[in-house]
Amino acid sequence: MFKYTVYRLSSILYRMYCMFYIIMGVSGTGKSTIGKLLSDRTGWAFYDADDFHSPDNIAKMNHGIPLTDSDRTPWLTELHQLIINSLNRNHHGILACSALKSQYRQILRQNNSQVVFVYLRGSYDCIQSRIQQRTGHFMNSGLLQSQFDILEEPQDALIMDVSLTPEKIVQEILNQINY
Repeated sequence: MFKYTVYRLSSILYRMYCMFYIIMGVSGTGKSTIGKLLSDRTGWAFYDADDFHSPDNIAKMNHGIPLTDSDRTPWLTELHQLIINSLNRNHHGILACSALKSQYRQILRQNNSQVVFVYLRGSYDCIQSRIQQRTGHFMNSGLLQSQFDILEEPQDALIMDVSLTPEKIVQEILNQINY
C-alpha cells in the first residue's frame, strides 16, 4: 500500500509540474542543438519549429525573403496547439523556435505558466560566423540582420550566452530549472 501511495503521489506531482520549454533566438544561435541535447539529458520530447513551416514559408526564406507576421501566424498557432496537446497529455516538451517578437511569444504561451522561454543571446558577429559555416539549412544567411531588426528581447526568459559550449548551456538550463 505504501509503495502504491508514493507512486501515485509522485505521478500526480509530475503532472502538476509538467513544463514546456521554448528555446528561442535568432537563426544560428543553436536552438536545435541545445533543444536536442536538453532532450537527450531529460528524455523529454523535442520539436523543431522549422519542421512546421509551410512550403511557401520555406521557399520565401530560401530566396532571402523575410517572413511577415501574416506568414508566421498560422505557423505559430500550430505550434501553440502542439504545446497545449503535449501539456494536456501530461508530457514535458522542448521546442526550438525563433519567437523573435513579444506577440509571437504571446501566441505560443497564451499566459500559460507551464511554458518557459529560454533565450539564446549572442552578438550579430558571433552568430553570423556560425551561419556562414552551416550547411543544409534553408535559412539564408542574408536574413540574419532582418531577424536582429525585429528581435524584441524577452524580459521573462532564462537568458543563456551562446558563447558558452552547448553542453555548458544545457547544464545551466538544467541548473536554472532545478532538474
